[in-house]
Amino acid sequence: MSENVSVRCPVCRREHFYAAPSYPCACGAPVTPPLDRRARATAVTHRSWEDDWVTVLCARCGRTGEWPHPEVGCACGTVLRVPVAAEAVGIPTARRVEQSRRRAFQPVTIRTARDAVTAAALYLRWLGYADIRRADQRPPNGIGLAARGLLAQVDPTVRPASLRDVECLWLTAMTESADCVYFSLAGYATDARTVADSLAIPLFVLDLTGTPQPVNARADELDATGAEASGG
Repeated sequence: MSENVSVRCPVCRREHFYAAPSYPCACGAPVTPPLDRRARATAVTHRSWEDDWVTVLCARCGRTGEWPHPEVGCACGTVLRVPVAAEAVGIPTARRVEQSRRRAFQPVTIRTARDAVTAAALYLRWLGYADIRRADQRPPNGIGLAARGLLAQVDPTVRPASLRDVECLWLTAMTESADCVYFSLAGYATDARTVADSLAIPLFVLDLTGTPQPVNARADELDATGAEASGG
């Protein structure tokens, strides 16, 4: 039987206890995707074969099979994708290697808007971005940060970031030939998430501990690989 792991929703912060289901291999042995206790669950915002399925090795016969990626539904309506350990065949180990090379992120508790900006800047530095500073252009909402090859927007308000907020960040980054990333304290409107996914914009929610939580696949990738592997 699979062991329970704690899974926290990045949207509402509820904690769930989850055990991955087992699937029958052709040899008859039960196969269970190994879960990564150290990685955070991410919200499922779009579906693709690569993300929805995982290749797992049968310990008894050595066969590999495609099984549904472990997921759990939260009461807030969010579907959480539970991280699978690198031991599962088909999950790139490079992400784990890159992440392990960085020391643990040290968050700053968020009490004010300035704290939110500080938390985002510290996180970008942790990812490996250099020369972090205030952006030359002020965004319509929140505060802009810039790094070498990157433009970031930090929204410390209690209003979810809108479609216009995300599009404005992307357009500004395009004019500067830079990548972009969005940090919000209150989350994102549904259409803002959809557009961010189509434009490959990483979206993060800042929890009150000051730890950015990825809310889409691009943010999860950036969190795992860091700036160097992401072109920063």
